[in-house]
Amino acid sequence: MSHIQAEHLKVQTLGPCKFDSPISDWLVKRAAFKPGIGVHDRMLYHDHLSSLTEYAVMDHERVPSFEIAGPRAKLFWKPKKVKAGIVTCGGLCPGLNDVIRGLVMVLHHRYNVTNIQGFRYGYEGLNPAFGHTPLQLTPQVVKDIHHDGGTILGSSRGPQDTEVMVNYLMDRGINVLFAIGGDGTQRGALALSQKAREMGKPISVIGIPKTIDNDVRFVEQSFGFQTAFTKAVEAIKAAHTEARSAQNGIGIIKLMGRHSGFIAAYAALAVNDANFVLIPEVDFPLEGENSILEALEKRLQRRDHAVIVVAEGAGQKYCSASAGTDKSGNQRLGDPGLFLKEKITNHFKSLNKPITVKYIDPSYMIRGCPATPHDSVLCFRLAAYAAHAAMSGRTEMVIGKWHGKFVHVPTQAAVSIRQQVNPFGDLWLSVIEATGQPRWEPAEDCALH
Repeated sequence: MSHIQAEHLKVQTLGPCKFDSPISDWLVKRAAFKPGIGVHDRMLYHDHLSSLTEYAVMDHERVPSFEIAGPRAKLFWKPKKVKAGIVTCGGLCPGLNDVIRGLVMVLHHRYNVTNIQGFRYGYEGLNPAFGHTPLQLTPQVVKDIHHDGGTILGSSRGPQDTEVMVNYLMDRGINVLFAIGGDGTQRGALALSQKAREMGKPISVIGIPKTIDNDVRFVEQSFGFQTAFTKAVEAIKAAHTEARSAQNGIGIIKLMGRHSGFIAAYAALAVNDANFVLIPEVDFPLEGENSILEALEKRLQRRDHAVIVVAEGAGQKYCSASAGTDKSGNQRLGDPGLFLKEKITNHFKSLNKPITVKYIDPSYMIRGCPATPHDSVLCFRLAAYAAHAAMSGRTEMVIGKWHGKFVHVPTQAAVSIRQQVNPFGDLWLSVIEATGQPRWEPAEDCALH
């Protein structure tokens, strides 16, 4: 999906909306107050006028655009008949509890939905063979959960049989399901929705993209990401302190980012103590001219210390990858931080130059912490827009943010390609300017878009 067409961004619906929303009168007043601004407008995919030259100016149907998120005056589901389910999947991420709480509060207070079930331990909770009893969610149950990291529902990785899950949901009367998770979770949600439609048992399946790596396409910033790079700053500061307190001290910090280096890039820019940032999207020569080791030698000659930030997916061609994949199907990665520590130590030993290397991996401390206030706000708003979309019969979509506006993104489009740092973009240029590191070439598998 390298060239986006209008049809790629059309959202599926279960049918016409026939029921009045409990807030339809408020929506009418809002429309009167802001004429011409409403949910029937669409957000353009392109943000440059030059990008629109290939389309006929008046042919709006051909111009790629997103459906704007928000409450609708008419609903597909009659609120009193809605039974909602929530599931959290994959690795932990700051803000999971905030999203759960937001969904419960909006469904309960805005739409009078009182039957909300939290399915335990990811998609395992939709397979009765595992015996996980759903948790009945009410405003009282979730009132304080946003103060804690993790998820009160638990999580797991890996898919389950879609027909089994659909039948289980039907047996419990669930007609709206919210899937909170990354691209693997959203692929599973898409498959579940498609199976439900094939079986003649329609369910509104709405995704709330959860990826600490910020790598879901068409989502400008996923929840938990801001918390992640904010907490990562503390690790960089600690590594910098260790490095400059020793002669030829080197601090290495490994941050999350299997395929996308956003956390490493943002954290490095936030604190400006890093001298080298290594990400999956950019190759770095290990030895020889213009290499990381040559640049590190020069840095130590000038300043006697250095700080290296490396994303977990960087430099994998140098690492010994672990065997197999995890339950989500992700290839188990080698550890570039430990590899660099050993390589750097041996290199300077061969030069008879004493160094001190400190290695810090704060990954699980970051994943398990509560959300920052900024992320908490984002989580609630994502949850609210997800609830609005579900009640209007939307399905097979996720809530995203595009050009600063919350929008509906078809799940198929969201999982079609991974969002990555553009090696020729402004963000990476800022990193190079802030660190002074060499300009290296993009990795072969980097998706430029």
